[in-house]
Amino acid sequence: MTQFGRALNQLNVEILCANSSQAKGRVERANRTLQDRLVKELRLAGISDMDAGNVYLQGFKERFNAQFAKAPAKPDNLHRALNVEPDRLDDVLCWRDTRYVGKQLTFSYDRKRIMLEESDTTRGLVGKYVDTYAFVDGRFEVRSKGRSLPYNIFDMDQRVTHAAITDNKRLGAVLEHIKEMQDKAPPKYPVRTNSEKMGYKPNGKTPGRPSGSRAKKKIVHVAE
Repeated sequence: MTQFGRALNQLNVEILCANSSQAKGRVERANRTLQDRLVKELRLAGISDMDAGNVYLQGFKERFNAQFAKAPAKPDNLHRALNVEPDRLDDVLCWRDTRYVGKQLTFSYDRKRIMLEESDTTRGLVGKYVDTYAFVDGRFEVRSKGRSLPYNIFDMDQRVTHAAITDNKRLGAVLEHIKEMQDKAPPKYPVRTNSEKMGYKPNGKTPGRPSGSRAKKKIVHVAE
C-alpha cells in the first residue's frame, strides 16, 4: 500500500479510480490544462517564489472554476465529519515507515545512521522493528507502540575521523560503521573483450587472409 492509500485508509476514505476512458480523459485534460496554463500565468505575473505563488492561486482558482467547473448532478453536500481528532492529522498525513533495530540500537534511514538512546525500553527493541514518522515540517520521530523514543542522528555523508571515534567511546561502533562505508572504494572489475569471454588466446598470428608476400612464398614452396 502506498503512503497515500495508507493515509486515506486511516481516514476511512475510499479511493475511486478513473476506470473508464472518459473519466481518464477528463482527468488528463484537467492536468494538462493546469500544467500548461498555470505555469505560463505564473511566469507572466513575474512570480518566482512559493509565497507569492500561493497568494496568486486564490484568484486563479476562482477564474479557472468559473470557466471549467461543472455543476454536480446532485447539489447535496455529501461531506462528512472528520473521523479522527484534528491533532492526530499530523500522524496520518506524514511519511511512515518501519526500521529494524540492530544490536547497537541503530538503524539506517535516508543515508543517515540513527542511534536510539540507551534505556530499559530501547534495550528490549534489539531485533525488533520501530516506526518512523517524517512530517511535512521537517520533524522526524521514532516510535515503538506509539511511544516516542529519543535518538541521535549521524550523517553518513559527513566525513568521520579517527579522533571522533576516539572521543566518542559509546558511539564507536556507529562511527566505525560509517567510516568503513566511506573508506570502502567501489570494486573495479576488469573489462574483457568478447574474444576473451569466448576463451580465445592470441597466438601471435595476424588473423584474416595472408598478405601478398606470404601468399607468394606459399606459391613458390608448392612449385618447388
